[in-house]
Amino acid sequence: MITNIDASSYKAFIHDNNIDKGIIVADKGFPPSKIDSERAKHPDLHFLTPIKRNDSRIKSNNLLSDMKLLKGADGGILYNCKQIKGGRSLYAFKDTRKGAAECRDYLYRASKNNNFEYDKYERKNDLFGLIVFESDMQLDPLVVYQSYADRWLLEMMFRQFKHFECFDTTKVQSDFAVMGKEFVNLISTIITSRLLKSVSKTNLLDKMSFGDLIDDLGTAWRLTDSFNSEKPQSSDDKWVHTLDCVMDELEKLDLSIPDPKPEPKKRGRKPKPKVDKPKRPRGRPKKILSTP
Repeated sequence: MITNIDASSYKAFIHDNNIDKGIIVADKGFPPSKIDSERAKHPDLHFLTPIKRNDSRIKSNNLLSDMKLLKGADGGILYNCKQIKGGRSLYAFKDTRKGAAECRDYLYRASKNNNFEYDKYERKNDLFGLIVFESDMQLDPLVVYQSYADRWLLEMMFRQFKHFECFDTTKVQSDFAVMGKEFVNLISTIITSRLLKSVSKTNLLDKMSFGDLIDDLGTAWRLTDSFNSEKPQSSDDKWVHTLDCVMDELEKLDLSIPDPKPEPKKRGRKPKPKVDKPKRPRGRPKKILSTP
């Protein structure tokens, strides 16, 4: 279900859709106070909501000090979590890669506008790449991070659905034609989001953009009589002018079975074959005295 709601209809959305159990992963514009009455009715209904970077609770609870490395997530994620008053918990995550990009963009704008102030930069430096969540539950930090990562994928999916699907316009006023076009757009967006999630499990996006990868995969053609129940193999003759670099991408995405690699040769000389010989007696043979 795709729904666009604002904070004023947050409560009504939960009530109308009979959401009485689970964790609601919301955006900054949906404060938990808007659904206090619904949460009071449903004790199994919880929330996970990001807060602003300038929230006073971040500093008062020392969330940015003594941060630890988050194991199980992408490298370079630091975290800290604290339980605060009212039984709620705060979870802080600092993505060093995004932080470096935000810092670079900030300095670029300051240089372009000629308004750099070191004191202002120093105050913002700790906040680059930072996101802090508030929840009424004590959760594993990795679960919190992965939950919001999945939600961010949905945000990208909605953005793709709204702006970037390049389908021809229907040029008709029929409701069925418009609904059909939007349905096709939705299906293609879901496929795109699943592709992006699969690609994110590899290291392909460290070397190229998602668009470049899709362009590469578009050049991987197979003969029409090769579509059967068996998975394609890189060594078969059904591929049509597919480059080696594209084949490597297909193998990393588990779209083609790689060729078996030969076993590595052992270093050194081959051992001599053993030949069974009679054992020589130990010591010198006894001297035989000749008789006159």
